[in-house]
Amino acid sequence: MSSESSSRPETPVTATEFRQACGRFATGITIASVLDETGTPHGLTVNSFSSVSLDPPLVLVCLGHVVTAIEIFRAARHFGLNVLAANQRELSQRFATKDCDKFDGLSWHRGTTGVPLLPHTLAEIECAVERIVPAGDHDIFIAEMVHVRLHEGEPLIYFGGRYRELG
Repeated sequence: MSSESSSRPETPVTATEFRQACGRFATGITIASVLDETGTPHGLTVNSFSSVSLDPPLVLVCLGHVVTAIEIFRAARHFGLNVLAANQRELSQRFATKDCDKFDGLSWHRGTTGVPLLPHTLAEIECAVERIVPAGDHDIFIAEMVHVRLHEGEPLIYFGGRYRELG
């Protein structure tokens, strides 16, 4: 990088450019899940999930401030991450929908920590919240992976604004 300053001023990246650029990074899809104080399950589709550290086993997930269940996630000690399989596109779309009871009529079970977990996913991950970091219009939830159950299958992938398959 040159130490000389550029003669043209930097223009801010637009929201459209940001989405398009980030859409060039293929991601898996998870459903973040949590119980409220009455024991009612809540969840949403999330593709902003990443590993952070091996020792201790830390992960992060980013949730938007406008997410209906954001306060429930902020108050929770634990949350679940359900890594979706290729045949679970409808589940991804269901949990991406706003203003509906996403668990209504859906089969789920409580994990060791009590978090709601979905059957037939590639991974059922239970996390203990370590830190919540506000960043722009999202909160970054950094959490320790405390329990995990793994299952075989192909992943549900999102790239360029649509679902994709391996191969």
